[in-house]
Amino acid sequence: MRLAIFADIHANRQAFSACLDFARARGAERIICLGDIVGYGADPEWAVDTMMGLVDDGAIAVIGNHDHAVSTPSESMNAVAQAAIEWTRGRLSAPQRRFLAELPLTLRDDNRLYVHSEASHPARWHYVRDTPDAARSIEATDAHITFCGHIHRPALYSMSSAAKMTSFIPTTDVPVQLLGGRRWLVVLGSVGQPRDGDPAAAFAMLDTTSREITYCRVPYDVQAAASRIRANGLPHWLADRLLVGR
Repeated sequence: MRLAIFADIHANRQAFSACLDFARARGAERIICLGDIVGYGADPEWAVDTMMGLVDDGAIAVIGNHDHAVSTPSESMNAVAQAAIEWTRGRLSAPQRRFLAELPLTLRDDNRLYVHSEASHPARWHYVRDTPDAARSIEATDAHITFCGHIHRPALYSMSSAAKMTSFIPTTDVPVQLLGGRRWLVVLGSVGQPRDGDPAAAFAMLDTTSREITYCRVPYDVQAAASRIRANGLPHWLADRLLVGR
C-alpha cells in the first residue's frame, strides 16, 4: 500500500490542497496525518472539515499540540501562537473542536507508530532536534518505524540492533529503503509552515511493500496563503515566514 503522510498542516488550505493533489497523482491509497491540523493559518474550518472527511474515508490522524490547545484553553504557547489559537477557537464549531479533542496521541498500525512530537513522552510535545532525541523516541517503542512531525524540518534517523545511530537529511524525491535490520524514526517536514528554508510544502510517501520512504516537496500559492493570514487579522509574521520557509 502507498501511504501519504502529512504533518503540521496548520490551516494552510493552499498547501494542503496542493499536497493532496500531488499525493493522489502518485497513487496514494491511504492518508496519514500526524497532527497540527490547525494553528497559524487562516483556514481552520476548511482544514478540519477536510480531515474529518478523510478520516471518514479511512485516513488515520493523531493530535498535535495546536489541535490540543484549541480544545484545552489552559495549554500555554508563545504569544503569536496563542493569538492564532484563540482566533482559531472562535472560528471552529463545537463538532469541529470535538473532533480535534478526541484525536489520539498515538496510533499503531502494523509495525508503524504515528505520533505528533515523539514517542517517549507524546503529551509533553518534545521536539526531535538531534540524534539523542531521536534515540530516546526510538527506544520508547518496539515499532519498526515511528513517524513524527512537530519540528517542521525533515530528517531521518535509524538505530541498529547494537543501538548505533545514523541520521541524515533526506533528498527530495530520492527513495530510501527502511531496512528491516534497523529501527527508524521518520521526521516529516511541514505541509503548512516549513522551517527548513524551503517554502514548498513538505510531506512523505511510504510504500509498505518495498518499505521505501520518499520525501516530497510541493510548490503552492504561498502568496495566497499569506494574504489570507493578513486579511484575517492574524499576526503578519505568520504570513511573512511562509514566503521564506522559516
